[in-house]
Amino acid sequence: MSDGTTPLEQLRAIMARLRDPDSGCDWDVAQTFATVAPFTIEEAYEVADAIGREDLDDLCDELGDLLLQVVFHARMAEEAGAFDFDDVARSIVAKLIRRHPHVFGDATFDTDEARREAWERAKADERAAKARRRRERDGPGASGDAATSVSALEGVALNLPALVRADKLQRRAARVGFDWPDAAPVRAKIDEELAEVAEAAAAADADALEDELGDVLFSAVNLARHHGVDPERALGRANAKFERRFRRVESLATVDGAALDTLDLSALGALWERAKRDG
Repeated sequence: MSDGTTPLEQLRAIMARLRDPDSGCDWDVAQTFATVAPFTIEEAYEVADAIGREDLDDLCDELGDLLLQVVFHARMAEEAGAFDFDDVARSIVAKLIRRHPHVFGDATFDTDEARREAWERAKADERAAKARRRRERDGPGASGDAATSVSALEGVALNLPALVRADKLQRRAARVGFDWPDAAPVRAKIDEELAEVAEAAAAADADALEDELGDVLFSAVNLARHHGVDPERALGRANAKFERRFRRVESLATVDGAALDTLDLSALGALWERAKRDG
């Protein structure tokens, strides 16, 4: 397509063609918001992966894949008469201007904290407006919201990774004072939750065990937050470290002429310690 249109216009035209029920692609035509959503999430993770690897060529490619997801959803919404891509762009333009009154307006902030508080107030106002629209659409109480107030937890997406969502829920609660004063009681809470895990395990209560282990993980996220650590990033680093060391264990075993599944725990532990020394 070289008719003078911009690449974005070309992409939107291609998406419309793919979704054409008469001449498009059967797979694309059959998709819905729900079926495309997992691909959208996957593409966002692939963007993050390219950034983590500092691969800018791959990042360009992955950002294109992510942009396709936005165009795909917008096209389906346009077909339903709800909104189109331009509406999506207008929405984020308005939001950016609204959230940056010191750049696009006359507001001034003397400190970073004042600017952050203004940002949070703007986001809170947006969440309240969304809740009002939802009540107007679904009726009072349809989504569990009180008719005259908005929960501090409003807008924390259900489909976020569990560690990320736990961190966001805790941060939201902390803004209204629902928080431990420092990390010490959080560590005590983890000890308490671990004792309850032991009790559930001893009772062979599978449901209780799952519940208590969830509490341990939630408390671990809380501890990370109190120490200023991103729990998702921390676990990602732990995953990478384990993978690196386990692959080294496999390599060492091969050099020694041994298969891992034939080694006892003592031998495996010795290989692990050698791998740890190697980094």
